[in-house]
Amino acid sequence: MTTRTPPPTAAAPSSVRKPGQGLRLPDAGGRLRTYQPRPEPAAFTTKGADPAPLVSRTVFSAAHVVADPYADSSPGAPVVVDWDTTLAFRRHLWSHGLGVAEAMDTAQRGMGLDWAGAAELIRRSAAEARSTGGRIACGVGTDQLASGAHSLQEVRAAYEEQLALVEETGSQAILMASRALAAAAGGPEDYLAVYAHLLRQADEPVVLHWLGPMFDPALEGYWGSSDLDAATETFLQVISEHPDKVDGIKVSLLDARREVELRRRLPQGVRCYTGDDFNYPELIAGDERGFSHALLGIFDPLGPVAAEAVRVLDTGDAKGFRELLDPTVELSRHLFQAPTRFYKTGVVFLAWLAGHQDHFAMVGGLQSARSLPHLARAYELADGLGLFPDPTVAEARMKSLLGVYGVDQ
Repeated sequence: MTTRTPPPTAAAPSSVRKPGQGLRLPDAGGRLRTYQPRPEPAAFTTKGADPAPLVSRTVFSAAHVVADPYADSSPGAPVVVDWDTTLAFRRHLWSHGLGVAEAMDTAQRGMGLDWAGAAELIRRSAAEARSTGGRIACGVGTDQLASGAHSLQEVRAAYEEQLALVEETGSQAILMASRALAAAAGGPEDYLAVYAHLLRQADEPVVLHWLGPMFDPALEGYWGSSDLDAATETFLQVISEHPDKVDGIKVSLLDARREVELRRRLPQGVRCYTGDDFNYPELIAGDERGFSHALLGIFDPLGPVAAEAVRVLDTGDAKGFRELLDPTVELSRHLFQAPTRFYKTGVVFLAWLAGHQDHFAMVGGLQSARSLPHLARAYELADGLGLFPDPTVAEARMKSLLGVYGVDQ
């Protein structure tokens, strides 16, 4: 067991830290170190938003939800969302030309946000997208089903209910991986049958989502096998049998090599949207045989720099694109470190520091899912990148959190 070294007690006024002396941040070993915040944000943060669509790549940011801080947000409590602030964050993403991937795992689907909350989120966000001209795609799953065993017919009906709602709002559908299907399917043939039925039902081409078990352990063995090579063949069969109904695939396996091999085998016109929060710059930049578009949770906190980088890529400047986006990978890998599914805590934490919301509370009480040293490192990395529009506000909020944990400054 690691014992945290307590900070020295401030015994006299001379020991009180003064402005400009930096913050004392705890590291993973429980030791305190001094970090000097940057005085100004990065240029991409201050240059102003540009809502014009990105050209060379289609880019979605999966967006988080903002909890009502005065509601009971303990695990199992009814979901209460701060709708005004949640929708304001979507307008922030659209203002930079990004699309919004709504009601995905970044929005705590299956980790605090139930289907009733997700359905309301989809309706409200879709209406906001129509009024602002923003691009939106929404997650379709089976999370209205109670825990326990379900038949394939029940799984299919649950998918159909959610698909109908998403299409009624005028949004593009993202067929999410289903815990219920993973539990009910006896083999690849069941996945082929369920997805074939859903694709025939879809009015417009959809995005298929392959979410790896690092994001949700209940999805182990998806597509009928824990052997990823075998699972890939089933996945590709679904697409090849219905290419006119598949706009693209979203791959979240954190394996760049596998994603490149997979996208090279896609039928003509079917896009690959990277969901790899470890290797996104190289996958989006691509190679001589193609590239990935993007649908990423990390583009929630990285919205302005991600949009700026793709606009540089739009000019053909791949080197400039990498120079902007490569430095963000360390932060992304930190937020998405194992247990990866708790990356949402870091995403919401950074939104609070950046001033997009005035509290650090989450649906289901998930703000407690990461340690103080983890959050402190996230602050340091994000501040170093210049992500905070007002570094002074971010520093003050970080200082307030440190105080709650007993770290005197």
